[in-house]
Amino acid sequence: MTERQLGQASDGTVTTQVPARLDRLPWSRWHWMIVIGLGTVWILDGLEVTIVGSMAGRLSEEGSGLAISSAQVTGIAAALYVAGACSGALFFGWLTDRFGRKKLFLITLAVYLAATALTALSFSAWWFFVFRFLTGFGIGGEYAAINSAIDELIPSKYRGRVDLIINGSFWLGAMGGALLSVLALDTDILPKDIGWRVSFGLGVVLGLVILLVRRHVPESPRWMFIHGREEGAERLVEDVERQVEAETGRPLPEPAAAITIKQRHSVGFVQIARTLCRTYPRRAVLGLALFVGQAFLYNAITFGFGAILVTFFDVGTGSTGYFFAVIAFGNFMGPLLLGRLFDTWGRRPMIAGTYILSGTLLFLTAWMFSNGWLTATTMTLSWCVVLFFASAGASSAYLTVSEIFPMETRAMAIAFFYAVGTAAGGISGPLIFAGLTGSGVVADTVLAFCIGATLMVAGGLVAWFFAVAAEGRSLEDIATPLSAQAARPATPGGPATAAARTGT
Repeated sequence: MTERQLGQASDGTVTTQVPARLDRLPWSRWHWMIVIGLGTVWILDGLEVTIVGSMAGRLSEEGSGLAISSAQVTGIAAALYVAGACSGALFFGWLTDRFGRKKLFLITLAVYLAATALTALSFSAWWFFVFRFLTGFGIGGEYAAINSAIDELIPSKYRGRVDLIINGSFWLGAMGGALLSVLALDTDILPKDIGWRVSFGLGVVLGLVILLVRRHVPESPRWMFIHGREEGAERLVEDVERQVEAETGRPLPEPAAAITIKQRHSVGFVQIARTLCRTYPRRAVLGLALFVGQAFLYNAITFGFGAILVTFFDVGTGSTGYFFAVIAFGNFMGPLLLGRLFDTWGRRPMIAGTYILSGTLLFLTAWMFSNGWLTATTMTLSWCVVLFFASAGASSAYLTVSEIFPMETRAMAIAFFYAVGTAAGGISGPLIFAGLTGSGVVADTVLAFCIGATLMVAGGLVAWFFAVAAEGRSLEDIATPLSAQAARPATPGGPATAAARTGT
């Protein structure tokens, strides 16, 4: 037993200051290592999705080396990618809560890399479909494992901005993918049957570099002490404290209150469902509203952006990548510039504000478009402004569901809401928006914009009433761990009661 460990009983009850010690750490090189090791995978996701969307036309051309139609790429393959992401999130989310964050964020990246490499080797439509599904399967698992680890390793003072920026980095990959697709589609540089394969291969190379960095990211000490590995958690935190003190040249302040928990190795699906829906029903409604709202807004714009530019503004199909790169840049700048305000102004005003404002601006864009006042450039700039705020809001949806439920259910909560939102946007969205944005009728496209804007505003209103003031607070204070609740009868009035309070 280490010096810092406050106490351990024979029945598996342990009292520890590990959460408080992690939360009071100043920002350091150790935290940068976590951000780089865990956060850069969203760049891969953005790169992956954008490349496939941009290359749908090329893959369907004669001489591409793949007998597949454009409709199959944007329809069947896209649906299978979404189905894989949803099922992967749920499957790996359960494993993440059961076996730890580190094992799963290594496994899910390995699945993604293998599937992407095999996609690049596709020789038939069925092969392409299978490995698009498996690529999505790995990416879905990444969302649950990585968001869990980030929130549990980053100090509470910085948790909001870091989570938003990391999730927003998807759009750096999207921007890179859009520009890369322009080069890959240029047959003066690469042959038809090679360019798209090279694009997937570059994603694999980047992923391998990330995998090497990620090997040094530790397991979450919060997960460790709950699952009977308190000695390892104490050693890990002590090592980090020594590194930070050596870096800053001054001793760390004393940590706040301890927490008492009853260790466990797993949580059943029934208890997870009961916790989400019965113990925290308002928070469950909040999570659903945020994920569905952002999913529909993004599909209203991005699903048909190329068709809109080509149909209404006579933009060449080979040039749409430049326009999408501008949109992606606006998406990334939103979380980057607004993220700090989620920690200072607070979660409720920022979540509600970004959702309502982005929805309102999309209504305004739809009105200007319906009146014929926009060009390809001004339409793109309008989308860019809308998504500047929407991207911060969408990233805050992942932050919200990762911090407002008990630790033992964190990965499954992320997985559940991600799966519901992704299914809504990736299945219902295309069914609704494909016909509207591709019809060539202005009123149909305006209706698509208004549907996305309405659901985004609705999500913002739900956030205004139901959002939790989580800024600067310990995860254990926002939602009492189930392990702490189990320990309470043995320690009435003790640290578990004082250190963890449940919100509505």
